[in-house]
Amino acid sequence: MTERAPLSRKLSAIAESATLKVDAKAKALQAAGRPVISYAAGEPDFATPQFIVDAAAEALHDPANYRYTPAAGLPVLREAIAAKTLRDSGLEVDPSQIVVTNGGKQAVYQAFQTVVNPGDEVLLPAPYWTTYPEAIALADGVPVEVFAGADQEYKVTVDQLEAARTDRTTVLVFVSPSNPTGAVYTPEETKAIGEWALAHGIWVVTDEIYQNLVYEGARAVSIVEAVPEVAGQTLLVNGVAKTYAMTGWRVGWMTGPKDAVKLAGNLQSHLSSNVNNIAQRAALAALTGPQDEPEAFRTAFDRRRSLIVAELSKIEGITVPTPLGAFYVYPDVSGLLGREWAGTTPTTSLELADLILEQAEVAVVPGEAFGPSGYLRLSYALGDEALVEGIQRLQRLFA
Repeated sequence: MTERAPLSRKLSAIAESATLKVDAKAKALQAAGRPVISYAAGEPDFATPQFIVDAAAEALHDPANYRYTPAAGLPVLREAIAAKTLRDSGLEVDPSQIVVTNGGKQAVYQAFQTVVNPGDEVLLPAPYWTTYPEAIALADGVPVEVFAGADQEYKVTVDQLEAARTDRTTVLVFVSPSNPTGAVYTPEETKAIGEWALAHGIWVVTDEIYQNLVYEGARAVSIVEAVPEVAGQTLLVNGVAKTYAMTGWRVGWMTGPKDAVKLAGNLQSHLSSNVNNIAQRAALAALTGPQDEPEAFRTAFDRRRSLIVAELSKIEGITVPTPLGAFYVYPDVSGLLGREWAGTTPTTSLELADLILEQAEVAVVPGEAFGPSGYLRLSYALGDEALVEGIQRLQRLFA
């Protein structure tokens, strides 16, 4: 019998999402009866606001929602997204410049498919969200990491970007606030990077999913607001998942120049067609309804942020830059490596995360998922009691 043809080499080279993998392992241990506290998942622990749920329930009774709708999204939702983009990103767009996607992750995938050609180099500031390099590779691009450590508050500079630029550089990934670090670029830093990208004709893919989760009076200024001229070469990615506690509803979007969005819409028409209409109606309610509950979520995250930074900072060997956005801390744990803990001497943050899970029953994501070793990502989007208990376990382990 002839041996079957091989599986896709491209997909075989793609790694499983590290954050989802750690979260799944934590949940499996919890299901087995172990009291694991997980800081792995990047999702709010709050319930979706009731007015959003009610809008979805009402939509269930409208037969119009039982049918195919435009692949790029419901016109009324695209209008609401255009209003939000003007309000929060300072960019006036026509609804035709928007494609509604199955979560922000699909928008990220389609953005790279739209602007990356085989062999193109994509500058990827690190630490980065674990999906970016894989999505770039799926577009036959080459991710080029540009690392900024805790000493730079995890923010790259124009000089670093310029040093990494070659004649094959066509795209820059710009994320503020950042997953995994929570770093927020200042308006001046954002403007400098936007002007640099504009001067070199480089596309910008900017992920703004956390733009409404900022603290201490910070504002995540969009690169298209800081440098309006760069809008002609920028794709904005966003969604309702984080701000409105709607991760499971799977509604995101991408916004950009009409010619680029047309390509993305064509791709989606073959890839998935329209996003679930009930979820789109829920997203419409989220964007147009009262914002007091989302603001309460942000306030709770702010409180937890201060708490987790203060408690982690008590552990000798850990350096914790204070994040100004999102709901993550990204401590530098190099001071814990090469030392013996509970009979084990970890030399990487991957080994350290395994030690923490086994000895303290606490799940964290190692820095290897986001770039260089020596760091851990902890999400503080979990209940206050669990947050404190987990950090206390770490304090006892590393006492």
